[in-house]
Amino acid sequence: MHELSVTESLLEIALRHAQQAGATRVTALHLVIGQLSSIVDDSVQFYWDFVSKDTIAEGARLHFRRIPTELACQACGERYAPDGENLACPKCKGTRVRVAAGDEFRLDSIDVEPDAPPEEQDAEERPRR
Repeated sequence: MHELSVTESLLEIALRHAQQAGATRVTALHLVIGQLSSIVDDSVQFYWDFVSKDTIAEGARLHFRRIPTELACQACGERYAPDGENLACPKCKGTRVRVAAGDEFRLDSIDVEPDAPPEEQDAEERPRR
């Protein structure tokens, strides 16, 4: 259920940045999610459809990029993908490891439609003859 609060935060960030950019619509959000993250893509999408309703972000597409897990051995510095439940370093068999990649969760970018440039607005406001 923590996806609801995460999704609400994503919406708040997207709306704030869209407003700062003078955008009229948010069209897409690009999310980076590590394999070790407990974030479930389908849940975020479900909540997004709910929380973004009646905002300039309604209908925006969510793009999920998953980052595979990578560990780094503290003893020899080897970086490797874990093999199942065995977390030991394949090079030195050391067990002092740290997560080097795969625990990320971030909003990488937001696509927006900008407000019409001033010259286009002026043309729209002028009466046609």
